[in-house]
Amino acid sequence: MKEKLNAIMEEALRQIKEADVPEKLNEVRIAFLGKKGELTAVLKGMKDVDPKERPQVGQLVNETRARLEEALEEKKRRIDQQRQEEQLRREVIDVTLPAKKNRVGHRHPNTIALEEVERIFIGMGYEVVEGPEIEYDSYNFEKLNIPKNHPARDEQDTFYINDSILLRTQTSPVQARIMEQGKLPIRVIAPGRVFRSDEVDATHSPSFHQIEGLVVDKKITFADLKGTLEVFAKELFGEDTKTKFRPHHFPFTEPSAEVDVSCFKCGGKGCRFCKGEGWIEILGCGMVHPHVLEMCGIDPQEYTGFAFGVGLERIALLKYEIDDMRLLYENDMRFLKQF
Repeated sequence: MKEKLNAIMEEALRQIKEADVPEKLNEVRIAFLGKKGELTAVLKGMKDVDPKERPQVGQLVNETRARLEEALEEKKRRIDQQRQEEQLRREVIDVTLPAKKNRVGHRHPNTIALEEVERIFIGMGYEVVEGPEIEYDSYNFEKLNIPKNHPARDEQDTFYINDSILLRTQTSPVQARIMEQGKLPIRVIAPGRVFRSDEVDATHSPSFHQIEGLVVDKKITFADLKGTLEVFAKELFGEDTKTKFRPHHFPFTEPSAEVDVSCFKCGGKGCRFCKGEGWIEILGCGMVHPHVLEMCGIDPQEYTGFAFGVGLERIALLKYEIDDMRLLYENDMRFLKQF
């Protein structure tokens, strides 16, 4: 039995010495110390040993196991050390090299412009509200005084899902939904994405963003609208900015107007930026049509209101002097990193 144990130990030590990776070392452990290993087989054969010799044989088996476990552990330590040294040689770090720059993202020009507009109106007591981009025809047109076959629908030819559901052409449906709730007075702005069947060019896109505002209260007049938009223009484009109202027509407001601001580049003298006119158109507005109030459950004899709408992209183009709307959506890092 002693000779057999010595032979097992010599063979195990030889294989341990030749093992050069942890996987091979583990195979040696299983072959000699595992449940079906050679040393375990010797222990199972103890029943055939003379009872007087069993203590001595048992001691030899335990000594052999301890010697093999010690050899396996020592070899494992050497393999791990060797691997670590090789890894350190491969992964040499040159501390004199400049560090890699952490490229942190930032806000899109549209987001910057939107947050500034929201800041201005929240400062005047307005609430920011949102609504669905997939809208009912009744909210997008009917409740805004644009019945079927109305010419204004041709100007806003959009993407229909079926006869009664479409992608909204403006954020005005949000105003109708807010008025229907009947919680008066109302002071809100409704920013969001809208859709129209437009060809893509420097100033048009089938998908863009609008910011529309609505105020409904007792004794609201056009003077309130004018004063509000003057404050807005001065906050956005500078304290010296002037506003000009031109008569216009919108189905959901009466009277209606287009609003121009004095060119903040030349101060109204005329330049390339304002095409020599000294004024830049920025938005449309007007007093809420009495019929729109009625359809939303508000008594026009007791309440009046005003509404306005401005394109978010238009504000971004003007504020940052961008001459092509497509730049906002092309995801060109050379352009976006300027902001």
